[in-house]
Amino acid sequence: MSTLSIPFPSNLEEFIESSVKSGYAPTKAEVVRKAVRRLAEEQAINDVLEAQRGVRKGEILYGDIDELVKKI
Repeated sequence: MSTLSIPFPSNLEEFIESSVKSGYAPTKAEVVRKAVRRLAEEQAINDVLEAQRGVRKGEILYGDIDELVKKI
């Protein structure tokens, strides 16, 4: 696992600290990890929805469904 140093504006830092205090996650790092995981899941869902729109338009899809499923 690597470490990133990311500056946050004070309002986001306060939100992260309050998330830890409320028990959402045990550490600030875990709050950020959860947020990034949710962003990745959201992107995967958006990719699937976009693909569905393309199929409805008659577009042919290429790709590896197994790779897409790994993102979810």
